[in-house]
Amino acid sequence: MNHIRVRFAPSPTGNLHIGGARTALFNWLFARHNGGTFILRIDDTDFARSMEESKRGILSALRWLGLDWDEGPEVGGPHAPYAQSERLPLYEKAARELVEKGLAYPCYCTPEELAERRKQAMEEGRAPRYDGRCRHLSQQERIKLEQEGRRPALRLRIPDTGETVVHDFFRGGVAFANEVLDDFIIVKSNGIPAYNFASVVDDAEMQITHIIRAEEHLSNTPRQILVFQALEKPLPVFAHVPMILAPDRSKLSKRHGATSVEEFRDQGYLPDALINYLALLGWSPEGEEEILSLSELVRQFSLERVGKTAAIYDTKKLTWINGHYLNEIDLDRAVELAIPFLQKKGLVPEEIPEDLMVYIRKVVEVVRTRVKTLAEIADASDYFFDDDFTYEEKGVKKHFQKEGVASLLQAAGQRLAGLETFDLETTEEAYRNLSEELGVKAGDIIHPTRLALSGRTMGPGLFDIMVILGKERTLERLERAVKYIRNLQSS
Repeated sequence: MNHIRVRFAPSPTGNLHIGGARTALFNWLFARHNGGTFILRIDDTDFARSMEESKRGILSALRWLGLDWDEGPEVGGPHAPYAQSERLPLYEKAARELVEKGLAYPCYCTPEELAERRKQAMEEGRAPRYDGRCRHLSQQERIKLEQEGRRPALRLRIPDTGETVVHDFFRGGVAFANEVLDDFIIVKSNGIPAYNFASVVDDAEMQITHIIRAEEHLSNTPRQILVFQALEKPLPVFAHVPMILAPDRSKLSKRHGATSVEEFRDQGYLPDALINYLALLGWSPEGEEEILSLSELVRQFSLERVGKTAAIYDTKKLTWINGHYLNEIDLDRAVELAIPFLQKKGLVPEEIPEDLMVYIRKVVEVVRTRVKTLAEIADASDYFFDDDFTYEEKGVKKHFQKEGVASLLQAAGQRLAGLETFDLETTEEAYRNLSEELGVKAGDIIHPTRLALSGRTMGPGLFDIMVILGKERTLERLERAVKYIRNLQSS
């Protein structure tokens, strides 16, 4: 196999969508597995919709995912520049050559005229295709039209009959009748190249060997093949990856939840987990194991293992995968990633002193085993940082309204107050001994104590909570709960 060169060419008109991220990943994995080159190109000739902010966001999202590029923006390379808006002379040269060869011609039809003809064709039951009326204009006719102020677009001259066959890696040969394609525009009247033309010029100049993209681009491919042929450039291998559908098998949209990389990042998902999940959207690993590191994905990846049917978007699976990674990553990294979420909730300051960092580390260590995302770490640990919390209503009904519970908590506080050492072993032993002495189940003291210390009925181990809070704060919270219960019972 010749040296593989693949590209990811997003249009900077919004955030990096989950589908685009998967396309980037499949290209990146294919390149890395085969020792090839991964190129990032920004297709920004849609000046009305392209935004510099979106471009920066796409680059940031790719870096966050760990998908580095060998050539492209901010990296450079032998085919720079890598933004189409900076490559206009290249398209002008290619278009001029096609006109000189008689393979392209100027079209002076206005958008209004074209729309009217399409409407008429549909009313008459004909296919709404360009009728080729500018194909055979004389030089004198062209001059006259230009004197009227008309600025021509350029159209590619294609055969009236026959078909163009796309040899797709997944689907085999897919034939498109040339009469349906018609003489399509390659350069607009404002001088800006059309997508199908600019993309081919760039792919040819950058020597792209494989074009791996979503199947929605399959309909563009016959036109692009015709451009490749007109330019006398070799065809790359086309591989159109099946779509990603929502759980109800409809087109994926905002109503199905987060759909961009930035949204998942902001919700506390890890890049390792998102990469792992995206790889499984349409690709199957060699064995049953679904938790795969980036290096393992590179080792296993091949286009042959990409399925031919649509992948189903399932955030439950992503969240499960994320929970696994959250528990497996180094604790220091988990703390580093969790801090922005703690800060966003106002639980910790922007500048964190060393003693508070030690405390945060203890909190993250016990909380992360019970949550699935970084955002959930912050939600599940607020009581460690804020003493002024409320008690869950269901917990109050279940534990604080029991007869004698205030006395149990008071006795627990007294027992803990007498401990010289306050660690996991001594606190648990104190509670076990107390329950035996009072003749009650350990849970009768443990459950209301958890509610007293955290305001919640679920969470990390009770004695972990105690030790992290420390003896003084634990006793204060038990005393607070006793007062609350007695006020509750007297009202």
